Amino acid sequence: MYTIQHLKDLNILEIKNPDASVYGKLYLDLGASLQELTLNRHNIIQDLSPLDYATTYASSILFPFANRIKDGIYEFKGKTFQFEKNHTDEANALHGLVFNKTFAIVSQHTSADNASVTLQYIENSISKGFPYTYKVTLNYKFTKASLSLKMSVENTDVKPFPFTVGWHPYFSSANLFDSELVMDSKAKIVLGERNITTGTTPIKSNSGIKIKDQFFDDCWVLNTDKVVFKTPNYNLQFNATGNTNFIQAYTPPKANTIAIEPTTGVSDSFNNNIGLQVLKPNDTYSITWSLKLDNN
Repeated sequence: MYTIQHLKDLNILEIKNPDASVYGKLYLDLGASLQELTLNRHNIIQDLSPLDYATTYASSILFPFANRIKDGIYEFKGKTFQFEKNHTDEANALHGLVFNKTFAIVSQHTSADNASVTLQYIENSISKGFPYTYKVTLNYKFTKASLSLKMSVENTDVKPFPFTVGWHPYFSSANLFDSELVMDSKAKIVLGERNITTGTTPIKSNSGIKIKDQFFDDCWVLNTDKVVFKTPNYNLQFNATGNTNFIQAYTPPKANTIAIEPTTGVSDSFNNNIGLQVLKPNDTYSITWSLKLDNN
């Protein structure tokens, strides 16, 4: 039987199965982010210490925008808005508003072969940069060889609002040099100063991107939602629902670690409209990101 334990003093959830082949660690005070994940005894997501969550945004949920907004400024329906420029080095707004919020436990379920938990954050206060109310609901489901994360956003305001969403997990490899990313993409996002999107460029469709000793801070337009992270010890398949999908890869200053981030928009989407969507009052948007493990 799977178990879900709430460590109340730390406000952390630990998810386990009887033979310890599955383990998950969710930090409710850090935007309900998944800081550790083991599937079928493979360490998929590991603690990034000594790197700090405040700079890595490890496994953070990205809403109402993924990536960056140049100068934190955007226009919507004839009005100009200003987000806090929380990335001081670039003077941009970065990764939205819920990555550091506290999520509440709505429900949980355990059985012999899986565990799931539903978490929620309700925003009733409006901010200068995003003067709307909303509700974000997350459902994590763990099995021996898979994880799914369903994210739902409800517009509880009386006005429509713009948005993109994303997820920012970092994955571990026994040897990142010998790992690769496989995806179906024929276009890459072109980044200018301060990592702001300036356009797209066509690329040759390839069967795999060898990571080797390259530094990545790159974004690709996906033709399909399928992405595979191949490592010496395991292959991990990513999938996402929805019609607009991008994948961002970033190599942090930590050995054998890479961020592989599914998003529905790119940097400065609120200004360039790439992937930007609008959610009407009382409507709900949902997306599911899934990981499936295949042993080599």
